Amino acid sequence: MSVTQLTLDDLRSILRVSGGVQEGVDLDGDIIDVTFEELGYDSLALLEASTNIERTFGVNLDDPTFRDAATPKALMEVVNSQLVPQDH
Repeated sequence: MSVTQLTLDDLRSILRVSGGVQEGVDLDGDIIDVTFEELGYDSLALLEASTNIERTFGVNLDDPTFRDAATPKALMEVVNSQLVPQDH
């Protein structure tokens, strides 16, 4: 049995595609507890990221999810809590 999860590397890739990277922000650094606002992601970029996450991982992310999950760690916890193990 394998489990698909949203990893920090997955999220970094999604953020790069969805909103680019602000000058002076190192997404490859220790960003797990840094707020999306501090990383330079506005609501439009986060909306695009949520769409990409929903499509890729088959989860449903409503607007309060991004308001409540202000950091990569919090968002990964929300997404991963919705994922179920998949038999192969």
